[in-house]
Amino acid sequence: MLIVGAGGAMAATAAPAAHPAAKAPAAKAAPAAARSHRRGKVGELARLGGHPNLNGIWQVMNGANWDLEPHDAQQANADPAELGAIGAEPGGLGVVEGGTIPYLPAAVAQRDANHAAAPKADPEAACYLPGIPRATYMDHPFQIIQGANGDMLMAYEYDSANRTIYMQPTGEPPIDTWMGTSYGHWEGDTLVVTTLGQNGMSWLDRKGDYMQEGANKVVERFTLKDHDHLKYEATIEDPMTFSRPWKISMILYRHVEPNAELLDFRCVPFADLLVYGDVLKDDAKPK
Repeated sequence: MLIVGAGGAMAATAAPAAHPAAKAPAAKAAPAAARSHRRGKVGELARLGGHPNLNGIWQVMNGANWDLEPHDAQQANADPAELGAIGAEPGGLGVVEGGTIPYLPAAVAQRDANHAAAPKADPEAACYLPGIPRATYMDHPFQIIQGANGDMLMAYEYDSANRTIYMQPTGEPPIDTWMGTSYGHWEGDTLVVTTLGQNGMSWLDRKGDYMQEGANKVVERFTLKDHDHLKYEATIEDPMTFSRPWKISMILYRHVEPNAELLDFRCVPFADLLVYGDVLKDDAKPK
Protein backbone atom coordinates (compact mmCIF):
# COMPACT_ATOMS: atom_id res chain seq x y z
CA MET A 1 0.00 0.00 0.00
CA LEU A 2 1.35 3.45 -0.88
CA ILE A 3 1.06 5.96 1.95
CA VAL A 4 1.05 9.62 0.96
CA GLY A 5 1.88 12.13 3.65
CA ALA A 6 0.98 15.79 3.82
CA GLY A 7 4.44 16.68 2.58
CA GLY A 8 4.20 14.33 -0.40
CA ALA A 9 6.52 11.66 1.04
CA MET A 10 5.83 8.07 0.05
CA ALA A 11 6.34 4.84 1.93
CA ALA A 12 5.38 1.27 1.05
CA THR A 13 3.68 -1.39 3.13
CA ALA A 14 2.34 -4.79 2.18
CA ALA A 15 -1.19 -5.15 0.79
CA PRO A 16 -3.24 -8.35 0.49
CA ALA A 17 -4.42 -9.70 -2.88
CA ALA A 18 -8.14 -9.43 -3.65
CA HIS A 19 -10.32 -9.01 -6.76
CA PRO A 20 -8.64 -9.86 -10.12
CA ALA A 21 -8.39 -6.11 -10.72
CA ALA A 22 -6.95 -5.37 -7.31
CA LYS A 23 -3.55 -3.92 -6.60
CA ALA A 24 -1.93 -2.15 -3.69
CA PRO A 25 -4.48 0.62 -2.98
CA ALA A 26 -3.32 4.15 -2.37
CA ALA A 27 -4.15 5.58 1.02
CA LYS A 28 -6.38 8.63 1.00
CA ALA A 29 -4.25 11.55 -0.06
CA ALA A 30 -3.79 14.47 2.25
CA PRO A 31 -6.24 17.40 1.88
CA ALA A 32 -5.09 20.02 -0.58
CA ALA A 33 -5.04 22.61 2.19
CA ALA A 34 -2.37 20.56 3.97
CA ARG A 35 0.04 20.83 1.03
CA SER A 36 1.93 23.89 -0.08
CA HIS A 37 1.14 25.19 -3.59
CA ARG A 38 3.16 28.36 -3.26
CA ARG A 39 2.42 30.68 -6.14
CA GLY A 40 5.22 32.33 -8.04
CA LYS A 41 5.31 36.05 -8.69
CA VAL A 42 2.67 37.43 -11.02
CA GLY A 43 3.34 35.98 -14.46
CA GLU A 44 5.72 33.32 -13.12
CA LEU A 45 5.12 29.61 -12.51
CA ALA A 46 5.54 28.20 -9.01
CA ARG A 47 8.61 25.98 -8.96
CA LEU A 48 9.93 23.05 -6.97
CA GLY A 49 13.49 21.84 -7.39
CA GLY A 50 13.83 24.09 -10.44
CA HIS A 51 10.78 22.62 -12.22
CA PRO A 52 7.13 23.74 -12.36
CA ASN A 53 5.27 22.65 -9.23
CA LEU A 54 2.53 20.26 -10.40
CA ASN A 55 1.42 19.23 -6.92
CA GLY A 56 -2.33 19.29 -6.55
CA ILE A 57 -5.62 17.58 -7.34
CA TRP A 58 -6.61 17.79 -11.00
CA GLN A 59 -9.66 16.89 -13.08
CA VAL A 60 -10.91 17.25 -16.65
CA MET A 61 -14.12 18.98 -17.72
CA ASN A 62 -14.97 17.09 -20.91
CA GLY A 63 -16.66 13.96 -22.24
CA ALA A 64 -13.51 12.07 -23.24
CA ASN A 65 -14.24 9.12 -20.98
CA TRP A 66 -17.50 8.58 -22.87
CA ASP A 67 -15.97 8.90 -26.32
CA LEU A 68 -12.64 10.42 -27.39
CA GLU A 69 -14.07 11.45 -30.75
CA PRO A 70 -16.75 14.14 -31.29
CA HIS A 71 -20.20 12.76 -30.48
CA ASP A 72 -23.79 13.83 -29.89
CA ALA A 73 -25.75 13.22 -26.71
CA GLN A 74 -27.63 9.93 -26.84
CA GLN A 75 -29.86 7.63 -24.89
CA ALA A 76 -28.34 5.20 -22.42
CA ASN A 77 -27.54 1.89 -24.13
CA ALA A 78 -28.31 -0.09 -20.96
CA ASP A 79 -31.63 -0.03 -19.06
CA PRO A 80 -32.95 3.25 -20.54
CA ALA A 81 -36.39 2.38 -19.16
CA GLU A 82 -34.92 2.41 -15.64
CA LEU A 83 -32.33 5.15 -15.95
CA GLY A 84 -34.05 7.60 -18.27
CA ALA A 85 -32.09 10.82 -18.71
CA ILE A 86 -29.83 9.98 -15.75
CA GLY A 87 -28.07 7.31 -17.79
CA ALA A 88 -27.91 9.28 -21.03
CA GLU A 89 -24.53 9.96 -22.61
CA PRO A 90 -23.64 13.66 -22.83
CA GLY A 91 -22.28 15.06 -26.06
CA GLY A 92 -18.63 15.93 -26.49
CA LEU A 93 -16.49 18.04 -28.80
CA GLY A 94 -13.80 15.37 -28.96
CA VAL A 95 -10.16 15.50 -27.92
CA VAL A 96 -8.53 13.64 -30.84
CA GLU A 97 -6.29 15.74 -33.04
CA GLY A 98 -7.93 15.64 -36.46
CA GLY A 99 -11.16 14.29 -34.99
CA THR A 100 -10.83 10.60 -35.88
CA ILE A 101 -8.77 7.75 -34.45
CA PRO A 102 -6.73 6.18 -37.32
CA TYR A 103 -7.64 2.51 -36.89
CA LEU A 104 -6.27 -0.15 -39.21
CA PRO A 105 -9.13 -1.79 -41.13
CA ALA A 106 -8.65 -5.09 -39.31
CA ALA A 107 -8.92 -3.34 -35.89
CA VAL A 108 -12.23 -1.59 -36.60
CA ALA A 109 -14.19 -4.83 -36.17
CA GLN A 110 -12.91 -5.26 -32.61
CA ARG A 111 -13.70 -1.62 -31.79
CA ASP A 112 -17.23 -2.13 -33.09
CA ALA A 113 -17.61 -5.37 -31.14
CA ASN A 114 -16.50 -3.59 -27.96
CA HIS A 115 -19.08 -0.88 -28.57
CA ALA A 116 -21.85 -3.39 -29.15
CA ALA A 117 -21.00 -5.16 -25.88
CA ALA A 118 -20.78 -1.95 -23.81
CA PRO A 119 -21.32 -0.97 -21.09
CA LYS A 120 -21.14 -4.44 -19.55
CA ALA A 121 -17.94 -5.35 -21.38
CA ASP A 122 -16.20 -2.07 -20.48
CA PRO A 123 -13.44 -2.89 -17.96
CA GLU A 124 -14.51 0.22 -16.02
CA ALA A 125 -17.83 -1.50 -15.23
CA ALA A 126 -15.95 -4.36 -13.58
CA CYS A 127 -13.71 -1.95 -11.64
CA TYR A 128 -10.58 -2.98 -13.49
CA LEU A 129 -7.71 -0.52 -13.66
CA PRO A 130 -8.22 2.11 -16.37
CA GLY A 131 -4.79 2.17 -17.97
CA ILE A 132 -3.04 5.17 -19.46
CA PRO A 133 -4.14 7.65 -20.74
CA ARG A 134 -7.74 6.89 -19.65
CA ALA A 135 -6.95 7.29 -15.94
CA THR A 136 -6.34 11.00 -16.60
CA TYR A 137 -9.76 11.86 -18.07
CA MET A 138 -12.14 9.65 -16.10
CA ASP A 139 -15.03 11.18 -14.12
CA HIS A 140 -12.85 11.25 -11.00
CA PRO A 141 -10.00 13.55 -9.94
CA PHE A 142 -6.40 12.49 -9.48
CA GLN A 143 -3.51 13.86 -7.48
CA ILE A 144 0.07 14.58 -8.51
CA ILE A 145 2.63 14.20 -5.72
CA GLN A 146 5.95 15.78 -6.65
CA GLY A 147 9.07 16.34 -4.58
CA ALA A 148 12.04 18.58 -5.22
CA ASN A 149 13.73 15.60 -6.85
CA GLY A 150 13.26 11.87 -7.30
CA ASP A 151 10.29 9.86 -8.56
CA MET A 152 6.75 11.23 -8.71
CA LEU A 153 3.41 9.63 -7.84
CA MET A 154 0.00 9.97 -9.44
CA ALA A 155 -2.88 8.76 -7.26
CA TYR A 156 -6.34 8.30 -8.75
CA GLU A 157 -9.69 8.42 -6.96
CA TYR A 158 -11.14 5.75 -9.27
CA ASP A 159 -10.40 2.28 -7.86
CA SER A 160 -7.76 3.83 -5.55
CA ALA A 161 -5.36 3.35 -8.46
CA ASN A 162 -1.86 4.79 -8.54
CA ARG A 163 1.30 4.78 -10.58
CA THR A 164 4.89 5.78 -9.96
CA ILE A 165 6.60 8.01 -12.50
CA TYR A 166 10.18 6.79 -12.50
CA MET A 167 12.34 9.84 -13.23
CA GLN A 168 14.97 7.93 -15.16
CA PRO A 169 15.73 6.91 -18.75
CA THR A 170 13.04 4.81 -20.40
CA GLY A 171 13.59 1.12 -19.74
CA GLU A 172 12.02 -2.22 -20.61
CA PRO A 173 9.14 -3.14 -18.27
CA PRO A 174 9.66 -6.58 -16.72
CA ILE A 175 6.00 -7.51 -17.21
CA ASP A 176 2.88 -6.14 -18.90
CA THR A 177 0.29 -4.74 -16.48
CA TRP A 178 -3.01 -2.82 -16.54
CA MET A 179 -1.27 0.54 -15.90
CA GLY A 180 2.04 -0.24 -17.57
CA THR A 181 5.34 1.23 -16.37
CA SER A 182 5.89 4.99 -16.60
CA TYR A 183 9.23 6.77 -17.09
CA GLY A 184 9.50 10.55 -16.83
CA HIS A 185 11.84 13.41 -17.61
CA TRP A 186 11.61 17.18 -18.03
CA GLU A 187 11.83 18.95 -21.38
CA GLY A 188 12.12 22.54 -20.28
CA ASP A 189 8.96 23.23 -18.25
CA THR A 190 7.07 20.19 -19.60
CA LEU A 191 6.91 16.87 -17.78
CA VAL A 192 7.16 14.08 -20.39
CA VAL A 193 6.02 10.62 -19.31
CA THR A 194 6.47 7.51 -21.47
CA THR A 195 4.35 4.49 -20.51
CA LEU A 196 5.17 1.05 -21.86
CA GLY A 197 4.04 -2.47 -21.09
CA GLN A 198 0.26 -2.07 -20.81
CA ASN A 199 -1.54 -5.40 -21.10
CA GLY A 200 -4.10 -4.23 -23.67
CA MET A 201 -7.06 -5.26 -21.50
CA SER A 202 -8.26 -1.72 -20.70
CA TRP A 203 -10.32 0.46 -23.03
CA LEU A 204 -9.60 4.07 -23.94
CA ASP A 205 -13.21 5.17 -23.40
CA ARG A 206 -16.73 3.82 -22.82
CA LYS A 207 -17.33 3.55 -26.57
CA GLY A 208 -14.84 0.72 -26.86
CA ASP A 209 -11.74 2.36 -28.33
CA TYR A 210 -8.75 0.25 -27.39
CA MET A 211 -5.08 -0.68 -27.75
CA GLN A 212 -3.55 -4.13 -27.98
CA GLU A 213 -0.86 -5.76 -25.89
CA GLY A 214 2.59 -6.02 -27.33
CA ALA A 215 3.69 -2.79 -28.97
CA ASN A 216 1.63 -0.02 -27.36
CA LYS A 217 3.34 3.16 -26.23
CA VAL A 218 1.83 6.30 -24.69
CA VAL A 219 3.81 9.54 -24.37
CA GLU A 220 2.16 12.14 -22.13
CA ARG A 221 3.10 15.79 -21.80
CA PHE A 222 2.06 17.86 -18.76
CA THR A 223 2.61 21.62 -19.18
CA LEU A 224 1.57 24.05 -16.43
CA LYS A 225 -0.08 27.04 -18.11
CA ASP A 226 -0.74 28.92 -14.88
CA HIS A 227 -1.33 28.00 -11.25
CA ASP A 228 -4.68 26.30 -11.87
CA HIS A 229 -4.54 25.03 -15.47
CA LEU A 230 -2.44 22.18 -16.81
CA LYS A 231 -2.23 21.36 -20.52
CA TYR A 232 -2.32 17.61 -21.09
CA GLU A 233 -1.34 15.86 -24.31
CA ALA A 234 -0.93 12.16 -25.00
CA THR A 235 0.45 10.55 -28.15
CA ILE A 236 -0.64 6.94 -28.62
CA GLU A 237 1.26 4.40 -30.70
CA ASP A 238 0.24 0.82 -31.46
CA PRO A 239 1.19 -0.42 -34.95
CA MET A 240 -0.98 -3.50 -34.46
CA THR A 241 -4.10 -1.32 -34.09
CA PHE A 242 -3.47 2.11 -35.62
CA SER A 243 -2.10 3.22 -38.98
CA ARG A 244 -0.03 5.97 -37.34
CA PRO A 245 0.58 7.60 -33.96
CA TRP A 246 -2.25 9.94 -32.91
CA LYS A 247 -2.70 12.55 -30.23
CA ILE A 248 -5.28 13.74 -27.74
CA SER A 249 -5.13 17.04 -25.85
CA MET A 250 -7.18 18.71 -23.12
CA ILE A 251 -6.95 21.01 -20.11
CA LEU A 252 -6.77 19.75 -16.53
CA TYR A 253 -8.24 22.00 -13.84
CA ARG A 254 -6.91 22.24 -10.31
CA HIS A 255 -9.33 21.72 -7.43
CA VAL A 256 -8.94 24.91 -5.42
CA GLU A 257 -11.37 24.16 -2.57
CA PRO A 258 -9.55 24.53 0.77
CA ASN A 259 -10.66 21.03 1.79
CA ALA A 260 -10.06 19.32 -1.58
CA GLU A 261 -8.94 15.70 -1.33
CA LEU A 262 -9.34 12.37 -3.07
CA LEU A 263 -12.26 10.41 -1.66
CA ASP A 264 -12.56 6.64 -1.47
CA PHE A 265 -13.95 4.97 -4.57
CA ARG A 266 -12.81 1.39 -4.08
CA CYS A 267 -15.31 0.03 -6.54
CA VAL A 268 -14.62 -3.72 -6.38
CA PRO A 269 -17.70 -4.38 -4.19
CA PHE A 270 -19.86 -2.35 -6.58
CA ALA A 271 -18.91 -4.70 -9.43
CA ASP A 272 -19.41 -8.03 -7.65
CA LEU A 273 -22.84 -8.78 -9.16
CA LEU A 274 -21.60 -7.89 -12.64
CA VAL A 275 -18.41 -9.95 -12.35
CA TYR A 276 -19.71 -12.97 -10.46
CA GLY A 277 -23.30 -12.91 -11.76
CA ASP A 278 -25.70 -15.53 -10.52
CA VAL A 279 -23.22 -16.86 -7.98
CA LEU A 280 -23.83 -13.85 -5.75
CA LYS A 281 -27.38 -12.82 -6.69
CA ASP A 282 -29.09 -14.88 -4.02
CA ASP A 283 -26.64 -13.79 -1.31
CA ALA A 284 -26.97 -10.13 -2.34
CA LYS A 285 -30.74 -10.06 -1.91
CA PRO A 286 -31.99 -8.22 1.22
CA LYS A 287 -32.81 -10.61 4.04
